[in-house]
Amino acid sequence: MNIKSILVSQPKPKSNKNPFHDLAKKYSLKVDFRPFIHVEGVDPKDFRQQRIDMSSYSAVIFTSRMAIDHYFRIAKQTRFTVPDHMKYFCVSEAVAYYLQNYVVYRKRKIFHGKQSFKDLMELIIKHNTERYLVPCSDIQRKNIPDQLEENQIKFKNTTLYKTVCSDLSDLEEVKYDILVFYSPSGIQSLMKNFPDFEQNGTKIAVFGQTTVKAAENAGLRIDIKAPMQGVPSMTMAIDKYLKAAQG
Repeated sequence: MNIKSILVSQPKPKSNKNPFHDLAKKYSLKVDFRPFIHVEGVDPKDFRQQRIDMSSYSAVIFTSRMAIDHYFRIAKQTRFTVPDHMKYFCVSEAVAYYLQNYVVYRKRKIFHGKQSFKDLMELIIKHNTERYLVPCSDIQRKNIPDQLEENQIKFKNTTLYKTVCSDLSDLEEVKYDILVFYSPSGIQSLMKNFPDFEQNGTKIAVFGQTTVKAAENAGLRIDIKAPMQGVPSMTMAIDKYLKAAQG
């Protein structure tokens, strides 16, 4: 078996200081990056159909920078002036600091967790009288509304952006030895772009159980999985696979 090329279904890293660059150098591989999915903002018309009055919420929960971007985008497009007294609850400090792009940080009530939504829930519970708006995508993780409901928090999800399949038609005649996927959406994009896709000798590498399930449901043969015991990253899993293949 001779592996010469890998296609990673993600945006290209900004620098060469990344594990895939090291892997390419180690095994003399061609490694390309191409997002199989991209995000599009929900337009004001579709937002209005959700019948959400942004002024009736006293706090906003942000789980990502993208959620922040689209919250303030839709506010501007619908001519809603975000009040100075609005409270912001962010999943991490990095997400909280991103608010500086839209508000005067030191003059706003901003709270943040350490990294996980579970951490943030502790703060939300302390402010359980607020009415929370949760900007999200069309594929929001179920654990977020579940935790809010379990703790009897008054909240409303609002879909402000959605994940859509990218056009990959230019790759139709291009062949790679390994295709790398990090999400079920990436698998869905492959099958949507190439409904007659035949795997044959192409190796499929997947990260995470939900991606494994999506690949299996699509009838794909999975050759490389991560994370696994002792193999926490995708590049480590591919490295292990290539070592075994070389004998």
